[in-house]
Amino acid sequence: MFSFFKKKNKIQYPDFFPIKSDMHSHILPGLDDGAPDVEASLQLIRGMMDLGIKKAVATPHIIDDLYRNNPSTINAALGLLQSELNKEGLDFEVSAAAEYMIDSHFLQLIKNRENLLTIKDNLILTEFSYASSPDDPFRICFEIIMAGYKPILAHPERYPYFNRNLKIYSKLSEQGFLFQVNLLSLTGYYGKDVAQAAVYLIENNMVAYLGTDLHHLRHLEALSDPKNRTLFHELLSHRSWNLF
Repeated sequence: MFSFFKKKNKIQYPDFFPIKSDMHSHILPGLDDGAPDVEASLQLIRGMMDLGIKKAVATPHIIDDLYRNNPSTINAALGLLQSELNKEGLDFEVSAAAEYMIDSHFLQLIKNRENLLTIKDNLILTEFSYASSPDDPFRICFEIIMAGYKPILAHPERYPYFNRNLKIYSKLSEQGFLFQVNLLSLTGYYGKDVAQAAVYLIENNMVAYLGTDLHHLRHLEALSDPKNRTLFHELLSHRSWNLF
């Protein structure tokens, strides 16, 4: 396992990309640490189209005291972006949900039975803090499900308190979390521990969704790199993924 870290002669697959639709991106203008304005949004979308992506769900962060986005701010940014896509004549389908940090603000939304922005049907995209593990992720998952939602955990491979204890993933999955892995995690973009955890999740059939988690041009350049696209082919070409 993890032989992709070793140098070896490979058949190149520079045109391969594993997804045509992306359910995790930060392409809405001016809402978080993704595209700062609509011009940047369009630049990222053109790059996505070059990769073969035809539609995307924009998932801006909702984080207490940092990105207090809500359906109104998100839908306003979506409307602006859709208007510019029409003006530019770009044939790209974009919708919007959110990436909910599981924090006190999110738990209050759940408690109040607020209508959350979903990827599709009752699927919501959630994330944990990178800094520290949540006190009781299993209880949190239960509360989300009891509120009528199905939680997708964004990039579980990137949480250091999980990726050094790989057995935790099975427990989280059994509790009810679906997993979404970032494509760039597989390449070593975020470090070796993250890459190893991502491959572990893929090889153990625990990944329901792939996503770009696209924020900026550096992500786009790495996703477009021929050697990374060859790696995607080697790891992902014989597997199927949930669509939305």
